[in-house]
Parts: sequence; structure tokens; C-alpha cells
Amino acid sequence: MAKLYFRYGTMDSAKTLNLLAVAHNYRKQGKRVVLAKPALDDRFGDRKVASRSGLEAEADLLLEPTTVLSLDALRHLDCMLVDEAQFLSPSVVDQLRMLTLRLDLPVICYGLRTDFQTRGFPGALRLLELADSIEEVKVTCQHCGSKAVFNLRTAGGEAVIEGAQVSLGDEEYVPVCWRHYVERVGSDDGLRRMGITVPT
Repeated sequence: MAKLYFRYGTMDSAKTLNLLAVAHNYRKQGKRVVLAKPALDDRFGDRKVASRSGLEAEADLLLEPTTVLSLDALRHLDCMLVDEAQFLSPSVVDQLRMLTLRLDLPVICYGLRTDFQTRGFPGALRLLELADSIEEVKVTCQHCGSKAVFNLRTAGGEAVIEGAQVSLGDEEYVPVCWRHYVERVGSDDGLRRMGITVPT
């Protein structure tokens, strides 16, 4: 049976670049691949799957929270690649899991594990529950050589500690280790406002 993969990493860990490279390799071998992404993610255009390196491709399939996948439409594919999988609804993730069984179709999802407040995205949490293979795409902290684990949301260079979980606006995201996440948030009070319990 084919597998469901979840390849997660912080912002700037080249997840989309990796996805595009995998798509290129499949197609170079004459295999049929479908690129999918959540319809919510329109930062680079409705159908663009774009890496910060400049590489991009068109998405073949846009996924809404209520999407019902068609087995007939996906039959005879060799692989399905999903970008920004953290934005998927759990019901769509459940269907991706079933594709591996019903169609023997490998599904490789790329996305964030947690948001700027260190909380799991619903799609990422469901992938962590269901995936056969969970792989970390690693990058170093922007402030030191440690592995980055968290996504610090900033605006005007300052840490943002409140707001909606999904924000595709003007904020920027910085990959950081735990030490620099805490330092940039700036205080135990800031951590508590984000719902993080701090020992006294």
C-alpha cells in the first residue's frame, strides 16, 4: 500500500522548493503527478505554488475545507503532492489518507507543524495522527546555529503575540529556536498572553 507522508518545517526551510523538486523528478521519469494546495493560500496567485527561491508551478487542484475528492479524477496518477498542508481541514486529510489505500497513491504533504503561538494547525495535527512517515525539513535559527523549531510572526521588526492563527497579510515570519523565540517575545507576560504556561 502507498504511504501518506508529512514533511514539516518552519518558514524558510525550503519545503515548497523540495516539493517542486520532487514534482520535477517524477515528471522527468514520465510519471503523472498532481500538485494540490489549499484554496485559502492565494499569496502568490490563486493557482501558484511558489518557492521563495523563485521557482514556481501551477496547482492542478485547489482544496477547500469542504472538498470531496473524486477517486475517478485521481485514478492512474503516480503521486499527489500537497503544499501548505497545515491549512487543510481534517476531513480533507482523512481523504488523502484514504487515497493511499483506495488508489494505492502516494501522497506527500508539506507544511508547517505549528503557528506563531506554537499551536498546531488542524491540518498538521491530523497529518501527525495519520501519516505513515513524518519527516522534518530542517533549517537553522535566524539568530544562531541551533535548529529552528518555531515560527515567530513579526511586524515592523517586533514580535507579534496576538492575532488570528492564519494571516496571509503583511506580517513576516522568522524561523527561530526556543531560546530566541522566548527572547523575541520579550517577557513571561507575553508568553502567558499567548497561552503558554510559565513556571514561577
